[in-house]
Amino acid sequence: MMNKQKFIDKFMAAFVLLVMFKVIGIVAQLFHESFWSVVGTLVIFLVVAFIILIVIAALKDKERNAQNSGKRGAGGGSFYLESSLFDRIRSKYEELAEKYIAEKEYKKAARVYMNLLQDNYRGAKTLEDGAFYNEAAVVYLKKLNNKSDAAICYEKAKQYKKSIDLYKEMEQKEKVGDLYKKINDLENAHTYYQMVADDYTANNQMVKASLVYRKKMENREEAQKVLLKGWEEDKDPFNCLNNYFANIHDVQKLEMEIRNLYEKTPDYKKMTYLDAMKHEFRKDPKLQTTTRNIAYQIIAEKVGTRSEIVNELKFFNPDDEVILKDISRFKTGRNKMFRH
Repeated sequence: MMNKQKFIDKFMAAFVLLVMFKVIGIVAQLFHESFWSVVGTLVIFLVVAFIILIVIAALKDKERNAQNSGKRGAGGGSFYLESSLFDRIRSKYEELAEKYIAEKEYKKAARVYMNLLQDNYRGAKTLEDGAFYNEAAVVYLKKLNNKSDAAICYEKAKQYKKSIDLYKEMEQKEKVGDLYKKINDLENAHTYYQMVADDYTANNQMVKASLVYRKKMENREEAQKVLLKGWEEDKDPFNCLNNYFANIHDVQKLEMEIRNLYEKTPDYKKMTYLDAMKHEFRKDPKLQTTTRNIAYQIIAEKVGTRSEIVNELKFFNPDDEVILKDISRFKTGRNKMFRH
C-alpha cells in the first residue's frame, strides 16, 4: 500500500510539473504583449495552479478513503484521479479562453485553444471571428491543411492572390474567375469562366453554361447560342428552350423567334414545344395569338394518336365556356366510340 501511495505521489508531482511547464511556456509567449497584459495572464495562471493543487489534494483524500473502505480495486482509484484532474484542468482552460473572447482578446484565446487545449480548429476560428484573417489562414493551412477555409480568410483579408492560388489548387475555376474579376483582371477572369462554361457544356449542362456566359461574362449572344444548341441537340431541351425565350425581352422579336423555331421543330419535339407555349402564352397578351395558333396546330396533328391532348386547349382558352363544352363533348364521344 505504501509503495502504491508513493507511486501516486510521484506521478502527481510529475504531472503537476508538466502542466506548470506547459502553462509557463504559454506565458513566455505572452511577453510579446503589454506589461499589464502579461501580469493579468500570470495572475490567472496562479489561480489555475492553486485550484489544480486543491483538486489534487481533494482527490487524493477521496482515493485514500475509498481504498480504506475497500470500495475501489487496486488500479481504479488512480485512473479516476487522473481523469478527474484532467477534466478539471480542461474546464479551467475553457473558462480562460471564454474570458479572453469576452474581453475581445482573440489572439490570447486562440493560444489557449491551440497550445493548452490542443484544438487548432477552434484556435483558427477564434482568430477569424476576431478579424485576424491572415493569422487564421495560416493556422487553417499549416496546422489543419484546410485550404478552403484558408482561402476564405485570405479573401476576407483582401489577400486575393493568395486566395486565388489556393482556389486554383482546389480547381474551383469559377471562384478563381470571381476573384480575378474582383481585382479587375478581366482577361484572366474570362479565361477561367470560359473553362467553367466548357465544362458545363461537355457535361450537357447547357442552362448552367448559359448562366456563366450571361451573368459572369456578360455575353448574352454566347448564352443564347449554347441554349439553342441544347434545344437542337436534345440536351435538356425544354429548359433550354424556356430559358432561350426568357432571355428575349423585346416582345416583337420574341414573337418572331417563336414562329421561326416552330417551323424548324421536328415532329417528335412538338409536345415539348407545346409545353413551352403555355409559358409564353401567359407572359404577355401580345403573344397570345401566336402561341394559341401554334398550340392549335400541334393539338390538331396529335389528337388522332393522343386524344387526351384536347385538354391542352383549356390552357389557351381559360375563359371560353364554349370550347370547354366542346372538349367535354369530344371526350364523351370518344368514350362512346370505344364502348361500341
